[in-house]
Amino acid sequence: QVQLVESGGGLVQAGGSLRLSCAASGRTFSSYVVGWFRQAPGKDREFVAGISWWSASITTYADSVKGRFTISRDNAKNTVYLQMNSLKPEDTAVYYCAVNPTGWGRGGFGSWGQGTQVTVSS
Repeated sequence: QVQLVESGGGLVQAGGSLRLSCAASGRTFSSYVVGWFRQAPGKDREFVAGISWWSASITTYADSVKGRFTISRDNAKNTVYLQMNSLKPEDTAVYYCAVNPTGWGRGGFGSWGQGTQVTVSS
């Protein structure tokens, strides 16, 4: 079982940047897909970005963040990052990371971290 801990959230003005981290312990990310999700107040949790652990070139993004967010990984640190640039107030949410040992299906993600709050002021 893998345990995930998110960090890096905070308060930033619109147009600013933040980098979120998702650190794994208990088991490595090997063979997993790692995803970032977010949940704003009163809304459903939505997929933001994902990366395959076996190939960092395989990534996917929600249309709402394409060109602004970049997901990456550090094998040595067993950590996945989400670089968020040109932040907008609508990016305000609690951000979570999760892993999927079976592929990219949204229903396969689990081992959710506790989340990190991102607040973008206008």
